[in-house]
Amino acid sequence: MRIARLQTPSGPIHAVLRGEHWEHIEDPFAEEFAFTGTSTPADDAELLAPARPAVLLGIAQNLGNNDHPLPIQAWHKSVHTVAAPGADIVAVRGAGTVNIEGELAAVIGKRAENLTLENALEHVLGYTVVNDVTNVEQNQADEKMFQGKAGTNYTPLGPWIETELEDPENVATTVTINGETKAKSGSFNLSSSVAACLVYVTRWLTLEPGDVIMTGAPNTFVAVQPGDHVEITLDGIGTLANTVV
Repeated sequence: MRIARLQTPSGPIHAVLRGEHWEHIEDPFAEEFAFTGTSTPADDAELLAPARPAVLLGIAQNLGNNDHPLPIQAWHKSVHTVAAPGADIVAVRGAGTVNIEGELAAVIGKRAENLTLENALEHVLGYTVVNDVTNVEQNQADEKMFQGKAGTNYTPLGPWIETELEDPENVATTVTINGETKAKSGSFNLSSSVAACLVYVTRWLTLEPGDVIMTGAPNTFVAVQPGDHVEITLDGIGTLANTVV
């Protein structure tokens, strides 16, 4: 099932896709959806970021990009950087190379604390595509990774949440810039599983519905320039598209 968040004349609302329409619902985190009786044709829908997290976490040292010897570590990224599909990524000038990073993101569906490998995925509502935009050289100057990741619209999220992903540990990722494929990999190239990341995070922090965990970029980072059109496709979920300005 796909759950989206739409802009409507009466304001943002969540919806589930049924045929050619997004059927509006009251609460995407309810055990049973309550439908409002209204809908939006899929072709007319203005998609927003499908979640509005209070907590947005990235996972560092999840290997994939290097052979860093440290264990899993998590870091906070500002929720103010979350952006909708199609929103312009405002590249910070004069702060080094801007990379886009295509990743699988887990959206928490119910309160999660002290999870185990056995029950971690039961607390996930579903999965979406995330672009963890970064001024990469700033990470060398700022070990907390604040400076390089705080730009306007530096976390595009979407296009929707997929609740029935067959296997989050085996999701292929393709990054395309201006129509040319620049990176192909997937969550299968991350040494730490989605479940292991959730176990680690919830050992220290209780997560609430709507919080988002970015699971790491398995060699799916590409340097970009203003004017570049970025598409990140995760098999079984969809394509997140944005333009760098």
